[in-house]
Amino acid sequence: MTTPTVLTPDQAAARLGEFIVVDVRTPGEYATGHLPGAHNIPLDRLGEAADALKAAATRAPLLMVCASGARSAKSCVQLAGRGIEAATLGGGTSAWTAAGYDVDRPAGARTTWPMDRQVRLAAGSLVLAGFLAGLAWQPAHWLSGAIGAGLVFSGVTNTCGMAAVLSKLPHNRPAENAVSFRETLLRLGV
Repeated sequence: MTTPTVLTPDQAAARLGEFIVVDVRTPGEYATGHLPGAHNIPLDRLGEAADALKAAATRAPLLMVCASGARSAKSCVQLAGRGIEAATLGGGTSAWTAAGYDVDRPAGARTTWPMDRQVRLAAGSLVLAGFLAGLAWQPAHWLSGAIGAGLVFSGVTNTCGMAAVLSKLPHNRPAENAVSFRETLLRLGV
């Protein structure tokens, strides 16, 4: 497995004009603030964008970004498997803003919680519901156990099925006035 090049926010900021920046968060997360000039290609659609990204990588190096750096590192590994080199922003947009760098926010963009926060809320709510329901009906405790097992599996495999499901919800989809996925691909070179 290839380990991607990880840039600190300071390193990325110093070279920002050299990169084609690709934000792999959901459209809802992207709308809450992204690196200047970043293109939004959600991680679950990276395969569809591989040709455009390969063409873009011939013009300039790719910098992959997400909220924490985990999804962007995963995207770098996926791209490397297709022969496309990319770097990742260590710590993601969270580290970028913590370092004092600005993000672009579309006018009128709705605020969406970061995906990790959505997962924590959903998982915690389901565990609590399973526990409370189990007080009245013993088999309901299995819900808490199933969610716990899913979280362990997620940690071991570095995947998150709950995030994949949550990313499909309407609040994580692009706004009507957002740049479409196809328009993004055209801008990148398909």
